[in-house]
Amino acid sequence: MPHESTHTPAPVPAASSASPAASDTEPATSADAPTTPAPQDDLVTTRHTLKIGRKTLRYTATAGRMVLREEVFEDGVFKGHNAKAELSVTSYVLDAPAGSRRPVTFAFNGGPGSSSVWLHLGLLGPRRVDSGDVGNPTPPPYGLLDNTETLLAVSDLVFIDPVSTGYSRAVEGGKPKDYHGFKADIESVGELIRLWTTRHNRWLSPKFIAGESYGTIRAAALAEHLQARHGLFVNGIMLISSVLDVATVDFEFRNDRAHVDYLPTYAAAAHYHGKHGRKSLHTVLAEAEEYAARDYPWALSRGSRLTAAERAEHVGRLAALTGLSEGYVDRADLRIEHVRFFTELLRDQGLAVGRLDARFTGPLVHANAEKWDADPSHDAISGPYAAAWNHYVRDELGYENDLPYAQISELASTEWSFKEFEGKPIDVSSQLARAMRGNPHLRVHIAYGYHDGATPYYGAQDAVAHLEIPASLRANVEDAYYEAGHMMYVHEPSRLQQSKDLASFVTRFSGVEPSRAGSGGAGAR
Repeated sequence: MPHESTHTPAPVPAASSASPAASDTEPATSADAPTTPAPQDDLVTTRHTLKIGRKTLRYTATAGRMVLREEVFEDGVFKGHNAKAELSVTSYVLDAPAGSRRPVTFAFNGGPGSSSVWLHLGLLGPRRVDSGDVGNPTPPPYGLLDNTETLLAVSDLVFIDPVSTGYSRAVEGGKPKDYHGFKADIESVGELIRLWTTRHNRWLSPKFIAGESYGTIRAAALAEHLQARHGLFVNGIMLISSVLDVATVDFEFRNDRAHVDYLPTYAAAAHYHGKHGRKSLHTVLAEAEEYAARDYPWALSRGSRLTAAERAEHVGRLAALTGLSEGYVDRADLRIEHVRFFTELLRDQGLAVGRLDARFTGPLVHANAEKWDADPSHDAISGPYAAAWNHYVRDELGYENDLPYAQISELASTEWSFKEFEGKPIDVSSQLARAMRGNPHLRVHIAYGYHDGATPYYGAQDAVAHLEIPASLRANVEDAYYEAGHMMYVHEPSRLQQSKDLASFVTRFSGVEPSRAGSGGAGAR
């Protein structure tokens, strides 16, 4: 498909992203007070075009940081709006006639502690990273390509970096830890969404939320939070590599549910690496799902009550499905932890298997290592995304900041708090269900990667099957499956299909006509 792209990085005024209103400014300091200036929005706007076939998208990009403020009261007296954090955000708004109600999608990744660079430059944005794929990785210094499948064709886009990720930081003198937790994160990201929607006069636009990985926890809780706090109802949620109930991925405390929910993913990985002969992937998955649905949970529940014959039967079935030896499965007491699986599967070849994407492999540091020292799939993609973003943000978006862009924030990930779930599982299924019951028009699109070892697809299905919603709302949930991993868009056929699936989802549930081809439905199994 012929295409061209032009980029004009010179900043131009942007009426919709102006400085905060006078009522939001900090009180003037006294003559003897510190002279540190109050934080202000730091945004740069540029104009771009992207040619897709015979059509040309003309759009405005705005990159930088927006100041979040909180209302302060002392002894019942209002003291003003104090700056509390500066969140980095990149938005793309397509040229459209005044008064048009074009959809807008708010997108972020997960972690917790991840920036939004993955969805931004991997799948949704108008430019994408040239990272290659399994067997054909792009070597340094990597590159950027036009994304002719960008979701911008059917929806404006706003990419959000939570506090301590990207360029987002607490204000000077503030405590980052105040934002490194479930509730605080929901409130700060929700405030950014409310603020952007208000400043850009988009309350009557169809609105969507797209989250990946931990971002699906954030997205589900945000839908309920925005409804309850601001009366802001969204049209749809896109859950990419979903984990709504952390018990589906948590192997601690003899949680047999995680062992069951990971089994089909182990089978998919074993199939990819040649452990299932001539069987098709879907045949293997059907066998694994059937076993995981009934016999495997029963076997785990029996413990020492299994007879020797029963135990031998289940050891054999697990070994056949996972590609591991019967001896290993027996020594593991029928319970296979995921990182140990990725270390063990190809040990005889001196290779570890990727967790984010089990199609990737990398050398084991020691042939007898209990666990691999790094995830080969993360090693394969982190460099291309970092290089692409750090070039793109300055050279094409015109935004300069000497802070390091925190692709993954160790600070946030290591001190993240789930105090709201103390004494109970981390599970946002109830928030999603409440949002759906309160907004029966809310649609949910869930994207699964068969080779995703971080958020296994069968576990996500398990959580969705237990949503407390009436039968009439079950049709509001749609599924899409891809033969790839956590970032399924790393796999080119999956990226192309997923782009069509998401464009179709937004188009069908916002009432707008598609501006390009791509009306295919969700990828069928």
